[in-house]
Amino acid sequence: MNIRRGIGPWGRRVAARVIAALAAVITALCLLLLVSAWRNDAAIGAHPAQAVADVGAISFNRAVVSFTTADGSVHIPSNGVLYPEGLRAGDRVRVVYDATNPELVKVAGRDFTLALLPVGTVVLITWLIAAPLLWWFRRSRSHAGEQPSR
Repeated sequence: MNIRRGIGPWGRRVAARVIAALAAVITALCLLLLVSAWRNDAAIGAHPAQAVADVGAISFNRAVVSFTTADGSVHIPSNGVLYPEGLRAGDRVRVVYDATNPELVKVAGRDFTLALLPVGTVVLITWLIAAPLLWWFRRSRSHAGEQPSR
C-alpha cells in the first residue's frame, strides 16, 4: 500500500503541522533550558560564596553534595549541584553557591556554556528528523495535485 495515497491530503497536512509543532516545542524547551542555566549562573554570580563540598550519591540527573556555608551551617541542596559531569561519590569538589540561597550551587569553574553542546545536539537531531519529514509531506501534497500552503 502506498502510504502517500493512503493518508490523504487532510492527513498529510495535519501530520506536517504536528511534526512542525513538535520540533518547535522541542526547540523552545531547549532554549528555555539554556536561559534557565544562564539565570542560575547569574543568580550565583550576584551573591557568590565558595565552599568545598563532599559528593554523596550520584544518579542519572543529579549529584548530591553537602557543604558548609560561611555561617557554619551544613547544606545539602535538594536539587543537587549544577554541572555535575565527571563527579563521583566520595569526591571533594570546590563549589560556588548563592550566599542568599545556598540551595543554588554549582561546581566552581563551570557555567551554562557546558549545556550548549548537548542542547545544540538535541535541536540539531530534532530538525534533522523533522525537516525531511516536512519536505516529504509537502512533496507528497504537490504530487497529489494539491497546492502547498505557504
